[in-house]
Amino acid sequence: MNAESTPGNGRYGLLIGGEWREASDGARAEVRSPYDGRAVGEVAVATADDVTAAVDAAERGAAVWRRTPAHERAAVLNRAADIADQRADEIAAVISAENGKPLGEALGEAKRSGAIIRLSAHEGSQLYGVSLPLDANPGTGQEKVGFTLRQPVGVVVAITPFNYPALLVLHKAGPALAAGNAVILKPAGATPLTALALAKIFVDAGVPEGVVSVVTGSGGVLGDALVTDPRVRKISFTGSTGVGERIASIAGVKKLSLELGASSPTLILPGADIEKASSAVAAGGYVNAGQVCISVQRVIVHRDVEADFMDALLPKVAAIRMGDPFAEGTTLGPLIAEREAIRVEQSIGRAVEDGARLLTGGERDGAFVSPAVVTGVDTHQAFAQEELFGPAVAVTSVVSFEAALDAANGTSYGLAAGVFGGTLGESVRAMREIDAGSVHIGWTPLWRADLMPYGGLKASGYGKEGIRSAIEEMTEVKTIVMHG
Repeated sequence: MNAESTPGNGRYGLLIGGEWREASDGARAEVRSPYDGRAVGEVAVATADDVTAAVDAAERGAAVWRRTPAHERAAVLNRAADIADQRADEIAAVISAENGKPLGEALGEAKRSGAIIRLSAHEGSQLYGVSLPLDANPGTGQEKVGFTLRQPVGVVVAITPFNYPALLVLHKAGPALAAGNAVILKPAGATPLTALALAKIFVDAGVPEGVVSVVTGSGGVLGDALVTDPRVRKISFTGSTGVGERIASIAGVKKLSLELGASSPTLILPGADIEKASSAVAAGGYVNAGQVCISVQRVIVHRDVEADFMDALLPKVAAIRMGDPFAEGTTLGPLIAEREAIRVEQSIGRAVEDGARLLTGGERDGAFVSPAVVTGVDTHQAFAQEELFGPAVAVTSVVSFEAALDAANGTSYGLAAGVFGGTLGESVRAMREIDAGSVHIGWTPLWRADLMPYGGLKASGYGKEGIRSAIEEMTEVKTIVMHG
């Protein structure tokens, strides 16, 4: 460890084996703000050799941590939660600087950190097994006793995206650590500083050497090396469907959780509270510049309420204020990079060429795209079928509840959906028939409690996050039989 690799002033090395160290070839890279391009930090750029060192250290750390009693693990994590609370303002500033989201949004994310870690600590200490009624099997008497026992998988690799650089790191690292695993974090190249700051919290709280590692750098180089290593027993990935498919194809025999793409619908049906629905869509479609897996990308509105809904929605979208993420009153920051803003701008343009109508927004200025509403979108058009990950909402008009269901299920994705209005019977049918991992009645898809199971169907992936669910997926179940 040297002065270069020691955390400070936004400069980090790699965290491997309890030490902050330089990459094996000494390479470093600047992290730049998507708002104004200024350098906001610097990180080491890991190599495949560094990945090997991280897995070596994680193997040693996992052997120690799995033998640490659950109450001791919980005590360490609760200390980390207290530190996270104390550093919430600092973490928020890092998030806003490297991600570009408004400081208020970043602070909301940072302030959830301590709660997520505490919830993980609790759930990780509650690894119950079940007794097995072996005597119910013909030929077996009461001379045998059976039960199940959970144990940590060992080494967990967590690959996280840029859009929620604290929340999505902790939804993987927290459960992994609480269950007794070692975890290797590979954060998004655009937002490594938040993950490194969070890792430092765990180190400062007393997590043993090798139990938490962070490698930063190229996803192609580091991701392939991490996911193919046979010593890694669990991979938790959040990102694009294409990358998820690649991970599934090369990972080998290990446990996978893949939270992938989405094109989440919100149904607006007769009887909807128009004011509530329009306010929720105006928030859910544009928070974090639309860079949210469960963003409101598609609004499927019944023709009978379409005019009233649009009249209510458009002024709310027009009131969204773009600007400096650190300025008071800003509610929409830049996209993560100018190339992403260009992609979104082009997607809106193609939708208009395909016959849709741009009612407001869609103008690009550098990495900013003004909040857009696009109507007349057919579900089969690319604008509805492809994940946009930008500040625009596609509006599709339907003439019946059946048509609304068909439109909701009309893409390859199935992460989350929302429903406003309709009858009680239609709400029940929506719960049962919309193919999505989460269905919200009376709200948009953009809602998540940290304790709830979270994950998609179809091309949106498989496996569940949410603290209890993640802990289950980061442990193995043994069957124990005692023979009398």
